[in-house]
Amino acid sequence: MERNNHFLFLGWEGKKRDYFLPVFLFTALFFLNACSDKAKEKPASNQAGQNNAPVTVFKGKPNFILVLCDDMGWGDIEPNGGLIPTPSISKLAKEGLIATDYYSPANICSPARAGILTGRYPIRTGLGYEVILFDDKRTLPVSEQTIANLLKPDYATALIGKWHLGHTGTKWLPTNYGFDLFYGIPYSHDILPLPLYDADAKSGKLSSTRVDGSPELQQMFYKKAETFIDANKDKPFFLELALSAPHLPEHPNRVFKGKSTFGAYGDVMMEIDSIIGRLLSKLRDLHLDKNTVVVLTSDNGAWFEGSNNPLRDRKGGPGYDGGYRVPFIAWAPAIIKPGKTGAILSGIDLLPTFVSMAGLSLPRNLEIDGKDISGVLTKGEPSPHDGIFLFNNEDIVGVRTQKWKYVTQTTYRGLTIPLEAVGFPELYDMSRDIAENYSVAATYPDTVKAMQDRIKKGQAYYASFKKGIPEAILKKKQEMHKSGKQD
Repeated sequence: MERNNHFLFLGWEGKKRDYFLPVFLFTALFFLNACSDKAKEKPASNQAGQNNAPVTVFKGKPNFILVLCDDMGWGDIEPNGGLIPTPSISKLAKEGLIATDYYSPANICSPARAGILTGRYPIRTGLGYEVILFDDKRTLPVSEQTIANLLKPDYATALIGKWHLGHTGTKWLPTNYGFDLFYGIPYSHDILPLPLYDADAKSGKLSSTRVDGSPELQQMFYKKAETFIDANKDKPFFLELALSAPHLPEHPNRVFKGKSTFGAYGDVMMEIDSIIGRLLSKLRDLHLDKNTVVVLTSDNGAWFEGSNNPLRDRKGGPGYDGGYRVPFIAWAPAIIKPGKTGAILSGIDLLPTFVSMAGLSLPRNLEIDGKDISGVLTKGEPSPHDGIFLFNNEDIVGVRTQKWKYVTQTTYRGLTIPLEAVGFPELYDMSRDIAENYSVAATYPDTVKAMQDRIKKGQAYYASFKKGIPEAILKKKQEMHKSGKQD
């Protein structure tokens, strides 16, 4: 603040100056002191854009709401430069923390969801290879500890929306993995027939109905989520609201159909944005906004439609960020500092973070790969990771450190290309080249060697967890080969 103008009256002459000077000096000093105190309260941003201002600390067990979208790309939301209007998500970002360098545990659905719920790289869970198909017998082992398991019995828990971690046998329902309630679909909404299950762990009640291609599906998920929040507003709860959109094919609700100028995909994104707005309003109406952590993210990057801009590649692509690096916003006005962080984070971090923020401890014998990032969210601390592995199925194809990214695999005209074997080691300076356009491997050979060593050690460590190609995937590949759809 400029102070020179506060002393203009000091040039007055005669009696007026003699009379007003003592009074004015006292007033000016009081005013300056008040301004100084206000200046101390003014938010200041660190290098990552994090707000360093203190928040009103909530003491107790916060609620957790994980809004997990399906195939929402990094560039699909306005806070990341997206073209589709998402005002509610923008408000969420303005009041919350945007993590610009957050990575999903996988570049495709089932492995990513396994990683998020268990805090472990998907290869450990047996679900690291491709998505679960309709005739697939794989399920998440019931021995796996999920976020819901570890928050019990302190928390009421629900999974509403898409599951996609197995749908066969007698133990596949999420109610066998720590969730009190499951209201949702077993897999992506492009797989038919599409049943909607309603399961209650306490009563044992289970019902289902067909919802093939329903434009009401996301609204049904949100309505059930509101019912769960209302029922548990007076005790801690964990809700995973796993929307099955904007995954293709798009089925926008009639209220949003034709509303955007970006086709059905844009309509669906506006519907998702509306749901976020309604959720925040609901929390405020119930006075839960001070003790609820809301996380908005996606299971992987955008597929055939949607924007991963400016990231390279798309859903399913190995190595490059477009398949893995997705939106991440954490919102909790009394807990999380607003702003941005460039700390490298991963979906496997949510389990240890929620457990820590709930004041609970992890089982001593539980091996996880995720890190507690509550310090990043609440104090602006740097990432606890020295590196994050990127898997393509059961192989490590990339590693990200805070500054560097090393990629070992890509695809070209239907072929999988091992980049090192063909003489193209790819090292990227992520502080300068978010799009991974210009490899600097030749400039930094020592860094290349260090990143290669990281990957070799990781491959050796996780090798024992490999399960190989699942029977259903192998069968599907053979069918596609015979039909001429695959070279």
